Amino acid sequence: MRNRGSIGGRRGLIIFCFLAYLVTFFFMSPTKVYASDVNDLGITTESGPDRPTVIREPGTATEAADIRDLNVSNNLSITYTDEQGNLSGTLRILITLTLVALAPFLVMMMTSFTRILVVLHFVRSAIGTQTAPPNQVLVGLTLFLTFFIMNPVITEINTNAVKPFEAGEMTQTEFIEAAVQPLREFMYPQTQTKDVRLFMDIAKIDSVESIDDIPTRVLVPAFVISELRRAFIIGFLIYIPFIVIDMVVASTLMSMGMMMLPPTTISMPFKILLFVLADGWNLVIGNLVKTFY
Repeated sequence: MRNRGSIGGRRGLIIFCFLAYLVTFFFMSPTKVYASDVNDLGITTESGPDRPTVIREPGTATEAADIRDLNVSNNLSITYTDEQGNLSGTLRILITLTLVALAPFLVMMMTSFTRILVVLHFVRSAIGTQTAPPNQVLVGLTLFLTFFIMNPVITEINTNAVKPFEAGEMTQTEFIEAAVQPLREFMYPQTQTKDVRLFMDIAKIDSVESIDDIPTRVLVPAFVISELRRAFIIGFLIYIPFIVIDMVVASTLMSMGMMMLPPTTISMPFKILLFVLADGWNLVIGNLVKTFY
């Protein structure tokens, strides 16, 4: 009996709440809500039926300046300059965060990072060790070698762009041009002409008077393609001595009738021994760095 009474009481409460909601919805007068406005003295006042926020009906603007008068309380203004040719603090923070997010891609695409990493992967594949050295070691070594190679460029950017900009001697536009110029001078000698011509044709740029007139959007992808081509050529040259060892081991096993023994099992120790005796890391890293000078 108690359970039935409690259930009946809950049902009655639900029905009562529902009826109260219907009465409120249908019989209560609607409440009008008006947006606030700012008068000429800068005092915020509530607008009512006699003082609407919409000055004119939408679609009645005839000039660009008339759009401001369509709705005086819902305007959004963004200050992007400080009247001196520089970006405002908020927009500068947004651009800085965007550049920080894109920094890894800029390092890979505009420095020596790509060529070094691809060559090191070819070295590991040629030796036959799939996970030694691991990817983390290769990427870390590549990053430090990149900083070593790009140190003159970084120093030039700091001297000619960062310090004058912090001292207020140049605008942000001049800062960007001064910071990009050392990177362009680094990419020029490493980029092949046919790669530049390829992207100039895609961008429908007929000709330029000097290499300084080549847009950065053309120079960067051309530089990346040239780096990949040069890295694959170096990788092919690295593969040759290790392929010779594989062929010698395979022919020896064939002559001995050992068909079921994989040649890579025997050749891998000999390839590692050859690489160590020849001081392979010194030769590869030393000559790889010298290709940028």
